[in-house]
Amino acid sequence: MPTKIVIKKNTYFDSVSLMSVSTKANKLPGVEQAFVAMATEMNKGVLKNLGLLTPELAEAKNGDLMIVIKGAAANDETLAAIEALFTRKESGGSHEARYATLASAKTHRPDANLAVISVNGTFAAREARQALENDLNVMLFSDNVSLDDELALKQLAHQKGLLMMGPDCGTAIINGAALCFGNEVRRGPIGIVGASGTGSQELSVRIHEFGGGVSQLIGTGGRDLSEKIGGLMMLDAIDMLEADDATQVIALISKPPAPAVAEKVLARARACRKPVIACFLGRNAPPADEDGLQFARGTKEAALKAVLLTGIKKESLDLHPLNWPLIEVVRARLTPQQKYIRGLFCGGTLCDEAMFAALDKFDDVYSNIQPDPTKRLSDINVSKAHTFLDFGDDDFTNGKPHPMIDPTNRISRLLQEARDPEVGVIVMDFVLGFGAHEDPVGVMIDAIKEAQAIAKADNRPLEILGYVLGTDRDAPSLAQQCQLLTDAGVIWASSSTNTGLLAREFVCKGEKA
Repeated sequence: MPTKIVIKKNTYFDSVSLMSVSTKANKLPGVEQAFVAMATEMNKGVLKNLGLLTPELAEAKNGDLMIVIKGAAANDETLAAIEALFTRKESGGSHEARYATLASAKTHRPDANLAVISVNGTFAAREARQALENDLNVMLFSDNVSLDDELALKQLAHQKGLLMMGPDCGTAIINGAALCFGNEVRRGPIGIVGASGTGSQELSVRIHEFGGGVSQLIGTGGRDLSEKIGGLMMLDAIDMLEADDATQVIALISKPPAPAVAEKVLARARACRKPVIACFLGRNAPPADEDGLQFARGTKEAALKAVLLTGIKKESLDLHPLNWPLIEVVRARLTPQQKYIRGLFCGGTLCDEAMFAALDKFDDVYSNIQPDPTKRLSDINVSKAHTFLDFGDDDFTNGKPHPMIDPTNRISRLLQEARDPEVGVIVMDFVLGFGAHEDPVGVMIDAIKEAQAIAKADNRPLEILGYVLGTDRDAPSLAQQCQLLTDAGVIWASSSTNTGLLAREFVCKGEKA
């Protein structure tokens, strides 16, 4: 297969830009695979695993840009098309100023108060510190930052009264502006603090669906509620939202936190002058509600409790109860051999929520993010029993675009799971919004049809369950994406919570939950 390799010396682009360019490059005619990335050791390791690392690429430096094109279109014309992706400007006549350093940007834009940082993890902590020292709030999209660096950055931010969102913070909505991955939701009186990117997105879109609105969405990074970090950013964010006149209700969302840190955060929530809803995902049932502090087991319940506190009436809402007639139809279709769920997720919290729903009924639940180390997959390429995969985890994204941007990894795994005669249901999420793929359902339709054809050729049914995270204001809209799923014969769920419950009940032969 023809391959074209270009190394651009001392040419830096941030990871967000490179993910976008890579996605578009892989869609160019005749391209089997396009790899556009900085020449870090990690990225060169990916090329080596792909059999594409040449001596020239091995010698490239961290600050060099690598462009590798494989396929019939590995030529100068395709290279020019990829290079054009870096320089193409959106229409509208906007002017983009460029500065060599954060200090220079702050000098020329003294009104700026927030820096979004997306650089190689080796340099991310340094850039974040410079931003904080220049009195800028920080959203640190970069990952591969040490816990020691994260702790030091958040301690500095706390001292200066600044936000330090991240590292590995993918979602925020500040004063109505969505940063990195986010959805178009109405503004309103509910403030969200999230130690979870897609969990925060899901909470915001459910609030929007229930007629509420979001004042601020402050991401903390997924490790904020770890023992080492101690919830520093979540605690500071509660303080900020308590002082924010536009916020009436505060909702907290996190993957399973360290128990001692959870208690510290809940103690602060109890002392808050505004009502707080806490949704800490996990296997255990949440505590009973208290005055001023309510608990939710899942994102749908958390959103509902939040909007009810703002005065919205429960009887006015469509709560989308589980469709038990549909569940019975699917159960009747599946053969006795088809007893397993395979979840292929872009969003870590969406994966968590579905996995915890399965754990309520089944013991043999495996994942690359299973909190039980005995049920953590030893080989992420081989599923066992009920398997839930987070394709956004570092296991899958090292040197590759996030699955919310590039579906390549998930497509190959979908076809692999479709060949397993013990699989009854394949579950997938599709995330809309800023930063995500422009047509997340559409780009998967051919693969979905191929998976269905694989099962049909083997004379067995295969249920594909989809969930679209988005709103009527996103582009494409939630309704458009759900219609694509319907047209392809895919069942779709109305929320992340319902997705997990439906998948579980489809393969559960027992009584109603």
